[in-house]
Amino acid sequence: MNINDSDKTSRFEKISNKITVFSGSSTVFIIAISLILIWVISGPVFHFSDTWLLIVNTGTSIITFLMVFLIQKSQNKESIAVQLKLNELIAANNRASNRLLNIQDLSENELNTLYEHYRTLVELTQKAKSNTQSHSVEDAIESVKEDNINDMDGDINL
Repeated sequence: MNINDSDKTSRFEKISNKITVFSGSSTVFIIAISLILIWVISGPVFHFSDTWLLIVNTGTSIITFLMVFLIQKSQNKESIAVQLKLNELIAANNRASNRLLNIQDLSENELNTLYEHYRTLVELTQKAKSNTQSHSVEDAIESVKEDNINDMDGDINL
């Protein structure tokens, strides 16, 4: 599979990328402001009728509805790209823990457990005599295990 093969990119993908880039531009913002001003100025002409209100409500609802899906698609693609870049950095670093390569697939409880291990890692780093001393997640896990064993020993000795 050739990643640079643009022929494989779907027509929808190309169009949605162009719309995403265009919709975030200053030009579109100015157009949106202009349309709202025209709508407001036209209020007295239409006597601020229900139809006048319905036009802006319908228009903004449709645009918002479509943009939500377009933004979500764009965010999903961006998230995958960032995840792959981070995976490459982790894989390229010999000292990094490869357990983080699939971190996005972990459950919330597993993420919280890993977060606690990293908090322990911060504590280990703060206790270290040197700021350049490196600790791994495995060191943090081992430290937690040792603390739990010491806590159990303390309970038994009481």
